Amino acid sequence: MSGDRFARHESGDSSYRHRSLGRSARVLALAAALTLGYAVVQAAGGVWTGSLALLADAVHMATDGAALLFALAASIVARRPVTDRHSFGLARAEVIAAFVNALAMLALVGWIFYEAIDRLRQPVPVQGLGVVLIAAVGLAINALVAWALSRDRDNVNTRAALIHVIGDLLGSVAAISAGLIIHFGGPLLADPLLSVFVALLIVRSTLAVLRVTTRVLLDGVPEGIDYEQVGLALAQVRGVRSVHDLHVWSMVPGRTALTAHLRVDRIESWPTILAESRRVLRERFAIDHATLQPEWPPPREVPIALAGPPAH
Repeated sequence: MSGDRFARHESGDSSYRHRSLGRSARVLALAAALTLGYAVVQAAGGVWTGSLALLADAVHMATDGAALLFALAASIVARRPVTDRHSFGLARAEVIAAFVNALAMLALVGWIFYEAIDRLRQPVPVQGLGVVLIAAVGLAINALVAWALSRDRDNVNTRAALIHVIGDLLGSVAAISAGLIIHFGGPLLADPLLSVFVALLIVRSTLAVLRVTTRVLLDGVPEGIDYEQVGLALAQVRGVRSVHDLHVWSMVPGRTALTAHLRVDRIESWPTILAESRRVLRERFAIDHATLQPEWPPPREVPIALAGPPAH
């Protein structure tokens, strides 16, 4: 088609989205550098002190660093414009990254459980004071990263990364607690027990990310939107007889799309019906990307009088 008759769709908030993604990329880059850098220090400290809580937190930070790099790559990809092959753009790349990050977190939790059970059976000596000092620095770094990520509330991938970092915060607190208990003569079992406690907290947050991302990837109706109420609202627009082939889904979290067929009384009224339908969807359900197709009854058929057989 000629350029003056066809243009790729660009949403009205595309410039805002690009600025938002650029900010997210900078935040994720800083978070990844800090997280991966100190993960190496914690890993060495975990081996030196013999602490499972500290070693688990080091592996957690390394996994988070990789997840943050993955999220950074997804944010960069998501900034690419609409193309002939990807008419919606690549914004859903960040949802895929968040989904993979959550799966990686579940795998990490499984490893923590396995190691904790082994240490409950055979306790390992731990240098409590060394654990406290190393974990305290890790806590400060995790707090800084969490603060930076929490300031970006628009990007689902950044929110998923924040869950990882919160897990790191809890891991650092657990490691400090385990180190203090052991340093002051408490049981060695404190180290694996606190690791299990942190793992259970991480599972809850990770399942929430999986629920949101799975719903998006399966084109499910977004949380907070009642499918039946959307159909009823459209059916109540003046001039609409009925609604069918209604589909509601999330392109990305926070951005809902809709398609539907509306059977109308008169096609001449379609511009008014379309404007009112879009207003209802926008104001009542925060749906700003809607494709509505009109249908109207065919003209009443006039019976055709059949001629009799020719006279002979």
